[in-house]
This record gives sequence, C-alpha cells and structure tokens, in this order.
Amino acid sequence: MTRLSALLAFLCCSAMAVVAHAQKYPERPIRLIVAFSPGGTSDLVGRLLAARLGDELGQTVIVDNRGGGGSTLGTGIAARAAADGYTLLISHIALAINQTLYAKLPYNALTDLAPISKLGVAPSAVVVNNKLPVTNMRDLVTLAKKEPNKLNYGSAGVGSSGHLGVALLEHVAGVKFTHVPYKGGGPSVAATIAGEVQLAIPVLATAAAHAKAGRLRMLAVTSAKRSQAVPDVPTVLEAGVPGYVYETWFGLFAPAGTPKSIVAKLNQGTVKVLGMSDVRDQLFSQGVEADSSTAAELAKTLRDDTATWAKIIKSAGIPIN
Repeated sequence: MTRLSALLAFLCCSAMAVVAHAQKYPERPIRLIVAFSPGGTSDLVGRLLAARLGDELGQTVIVDNRGGGGSTLGTGIAARAAADGYTLLISHIALAINQTLYAKLPYNALTDLAPISKLGVAPSAVVVNNKLPVTNMRDLVTLAKKEPNKLNYGSAGVGSSGHLGVALLEHVAGVKFTHVPYKGGGPSVAATIAGEVQLAIPVLATAAAHAKAGRLRMLAVTSAKRSQAVPDVPTVLEAGVPGYVYETWFGLFAPAGTPKSIVAKLNQGTVKVLGMSDVRDQLFSQGVEADSSTAAELAKTLRDDTATWAKIIKSAGIPIN
C-alpha cells in the first residue's frame, strides 16, 4: 500500500507539473520550421501565421526556412527536435506523398510528428490547350479512353504536383496520358498554351490567370468543393469524374510526444488566427483558402492521403527516390 500510495502521489505530481508547464507555455521564442525555401506559398503561409500566432501567444515566433530534399530536410529536423512546443513545422501534402516517393526518410510522418491544425488548401485546375476539342471533363475522359496515351500533359517534373495530379486522374478515370516533364511549372503551362502538350494541372492561381486571358481553357478545379476564386467553374467531381479530389493542404505540426495540453493551446491559437478576416484575405490573395481543423482531423487527413498516394505512385510507376 505504501508503494502504491507513493506511485499515485508521483503520478499526481507529474500531472500537475505538466498542467503547470502548459499554463506557462510559451516562456521563450518559438522556432517555426518551414520545410521549403523562402518566397514560396508555404513560406508566405508560415510568415503570416508566425506573426499572428506570436501575437496570440505573447511570444515571438521565428520562421526558420529549411528547404531541400522535397521538404524532407526541414521535416527531419523538426521530427528530431525536443517535444516541448518550442519547435513547430509547417508542411503540406508532400508529407503524405514523400512517405512513398522516398525509399529512405530520416523520419516517419505518421509516427514522428504531432498534428496541430490544418491551415488551408490550395486547389489546382485542369486546363487544356484551346485547340483541343473538349469543353468539359467528360469530353476529356471520353477522348482519352478513345485514344490512350495520345494526349500529352506537362508538369514541373517527375513526382511534382502536376505529375501526381494527372496520375490520380488516370487512376480514378481509367485513362492514360503521356507525361512530358519540364523544368518548372511555368514552362509546363507555357507548353500547354503553345500546344506542345494538350493539358496540365497547375495551381489554380496560375490556371485562372491564363484562362481569364483566353490563353487556356479551364475545365474544372480539383478541390472537394468549388473555389471562391472561380465559383462558376465546377469541381472535377461535379464534372463527372467520381473519386477525384486533389488539393494541396497546408498543416502545422510539432514533434511527436509534445504534451497534449500544448498542442491544444497551439490549436486554439491557430484556429483563432485563421478566423480573422484579414488573415483569410491575405491567404486568399496567395491562392490559399483558410481552413483550420482539429488535431485529430489533420492526423486523419495525413493517414488517408499517405495510403492514397502510395497506391497512386505505385500504379503510375513513378520512380522512387
């Protein structure tokens, strides 16, 4: 009984210590690792969140860009950091994709990270060359089934967003296109405009600008619901391709083992920041639609997408790095 009493007292004191720690958190600046280079969308999302979350928490949040290895470098640094709430990570759907795309990783995204909240989603869009005789997704799928591998599509390279977006379309629609990789998203879109390739799936902001100027025809957005940016354009789902949703989500993570009370405090602050109208407007101007979540919801998104992309990458025969 004496030992049991001592154990219970110890556990009680430990629990109280954790609570007290969470109540004081944060007591010093927080490092926010952005697993991408400066200037990109992830960096812009990170800097906006850092400024506003710092205000909410009463501490400075310092952005630390650690690009490289398709975001694996920065993610590995975050996963190995102390689980005390003073190192956070911003990444996106690459976390799920890289679990299969890379044969060896210095971390496991499913077990070495603690999800905090989703931050937003950035849709892409299916665009075709103006001379291609299709006006909707049903036409495109019908033509592709009639002439397998005859239609070419451009992307920023093997394993890029544009490559994977079309690979998913091939998988769910039962069609086959021919992949033509370029050195960047810009050149792949330019090739679609010029007719070197017939279609592409670039980010929505790029697609919308060219469609508005009449240089490309936009058939559909790839997100689960219509985009506020182009509300008259249907989703791929609405346009007749069941099972297709492809959007780049952004999320906030901490190292696995970070106290739940700290994760909860960070989630609460993040949700509040993403509810601010000016924050939502600034994100929207960068092609990102603010979308917060619970930690559990982000964890499910990561698990589900990891399983989905494992199937797509293998079925498409995309080389493993």
